[in-house]
Amino acid sequence: MKELRRKDRAIAEEEAMALLNKAEYGVLSTVDESGQPYGVPLNYCVIGHCLYFHSTVEGHKIDNIRKNLLVSFCVVGNTELLADQFGTKYESVIVSGKVEEVFDTNKQIGLEGLLHKYSAEFFDKGIKYIESLREKTRVFKISINTLTGKAR
Repeated sequence: MKELRRKDRAIAEEEAMALLNKAEYGVLSTVDESGQPYGVPLNYCVIGHCLYFHSTVEGHKIDNIRKNLLVSFCVVGNTELLADQFGTKYESVIVSGKVEEVFDTNKQIGLEGLLHKYSAEFFDKGIKYIESLREKTRVFKISINTLTGKAR
């Protein structure tokens, strides 16, 4: 795990991975060629020590990825406002790593991972759906370099 400023809020790597696996979505942060940051919410799945997400064939995040393969990805789990304490109870994970587009078998693995996470009860129907949109879909993998988790 990467070094945190607030060590008293750090969670173990196993807890961070569990939160990463259960969160519904995350925010991918990229930077364009002029240094302008861009964050976009995404559905994703975790397979091994990598995150997979799908995309259309073109767009702002893809343009940014072409220019800089280093990205950050953040998820937030349960939160609770602690108004009387002027704070928030929360859990979060931040991942940084290198992103790459995947093809063929690895593309299928990523798409099936997304099906298992978001539509497991419709898996067979989902396989047909994947096949119908294969050429209109790109799949990317983030190899996790650092993983930090915090909770209060």
